[in-house]
Amino acid sequence: MNTEFGSEGKVAEAIEDKTSRVPSDVYLWASVGAMVVSATLKCLGRKHASLFVGQWAAPFLLMGIYNKIVKTHGHDQQDAMQ
Repeated sequence: MNTEFGSEGKVAEAIEDKTSRVPSDVYLWASVGAMVVSATLKCLGRKHASLFVGQWAAPFLLMGIYNKIVKTHGHDQQDAMQ
């Protein structure tokens, strides 16, 4: 449980437990899907909906990065070492 920066909170551990079970590809495909839906909405003339959905791509990619970090450096690895 202890990391280089101190112990993690219960909320962080719960989030890591859930996100570490999700394959990293899910976040990548969710991001690509958001871009495709955004482009489709733009072609259909739904400018505001297109911008709204298009903004989902970056958070999906960030969640994917977080997921990868949790899998490689999260508390799961620290617990296994003890």
